[in-house]
Amino acid sequence: MRRLYGTARLGWEAEIESQGLVYNKTTVPGGDTRSYWREDVFYDFTGAEIDRLAETTDQLFAACVEAGELALSDERLLDRMRIPKDARDVIRGTWEYEPPSIYGRFDLWWDGVAAPRLLEFNADTPTSLVEAAVVQWAWHLETGQGKDQWNQLDDRLVDAWRRNLSRWEAHYRRRPERVHLAWTEGDRSGEDWMTVAYMADCVRRAGYEPVVLTTEELGLDTGDARFYDPQGNRLDVVFKLYPWEWLLEDEYGPSVIADIRRPGGTTWIEPIWKMLWSNKGLLPVLWQRYEHDPVISRYLLPAFFADDPRAGELRETGFARKPLFGREGNNVELVASGGEVLASIGGRYGAEGWVVQQLCALPDFAGPDGPHHPVLGAWVVDGEAAGLGVRESDGLITDDLSFFVPHTIDFVRPPNTTWSA
Repeated sequence: MRRLYGTARLGWEAEIESQGLVYNKTTVPGGDTRSYWREDVFYDFTGAEIDRLAETTDQLFAACVEAGELALSDERLLDRMRIPKDARDVIRGTWEYEPPSIYGRFDLWWDGVAAPRLLEFNADTPTSLVEAAVVQWAWHLETGQGKDQWNQLDDRLVDAWRRNLSRWEAHYRRRPERVHLAWTEGDRSGEDWMTVAYMADCVRRAGYEPVVLTTEELGLDTGDARFYDPQGNRLDVVFKLYPWEWLLEDEYGPSVIADIRRPGGTTWIEPIWKMLWSNKGLLPVLWQRYEHDPVISRYLLPAFFADDPRAGELRETGFARKPLFGREGNNVELVASGGEVLASIGGRYGAEGWVVQQLCALPDFAGPDGPHHPVLGAWVVDGEAAGLGVRESDGLITDDLSFFVPHTIDFVRPPNTTWSA
């Protein structure tokens, strides 16, 4: 694993925007803007390293299945994860029935030497998908850098939609008239909109009719208590880029739960059982289940609910304090073994509760422009490892000011060129 410098393509900014990265310009504190996409640098991995990451990803996914079973068998764990009591029956029901589930992203610490470690699992509404699946693949093909790229995302997403919707047809003995895909108009960056638009294209290529709309346009008919779009079409299947914890707190939250309970209700993707995995409470549940497992424990960091007496053990190693429902690094605090706060970010999360995870500072692939701390986003599609996206930050917490950096496999620098790393 290494960070290398390459050559920027002519007209690359217009190119990546045409491929869907319309949210490339990031506004930084002070009002200036900078590029989210890094065009002239990339991370390179050996084929063996990619195989190792893929194996780790598959093992972590299987571990999360076991952790979900553990959580569902223990009401006290569900309480600590702040899983709403009135939603637990439908979470259990959908877990057993296994309705359509398309994707997720593990965020991993790795320095290329030690075992990769799980930082968190973005299982409900993961983004950075367009840049991982489309933009960096086009970059690889156009620049010719590296022999390959770990990137089966596009084909696998189409296959996942086809397989899951075929299962839906077999269950309901009819074809869904439309697949609705929703994003919230509260997102002003364009990222959620483009993620949904890309997913809609995958649905179309899978052979189904997609309809893109905002969550604010979803309507509840008070007569039959079913959900409809503005044209009066019943919502059979909805992909929602809107967190479950937000949806259940909304005015229509109780109606969503009631509709799931009813035969023939709307199928939501990702399903409501993903609340078990998108919750940072998954981290201490995993550690509870696998602390003494000789294989899986290598990929985990010790983690506890903040009110657990064992949380005090992490004062000796340092720890990351994370809110159960936090996003984009909001409200994360990194504390060294001596109690010094190494980094922290504010935000609106934390009232729901906290977990603490052993401190594992991101590696630094420093360059002449300063530190570069990567997080490896290992994508899972339809339950299997499918690709990689790398985000890097100047600081130790990966937030909404981070950069996306493409990657290659087995890059060899052509002779007679000058380069640096």
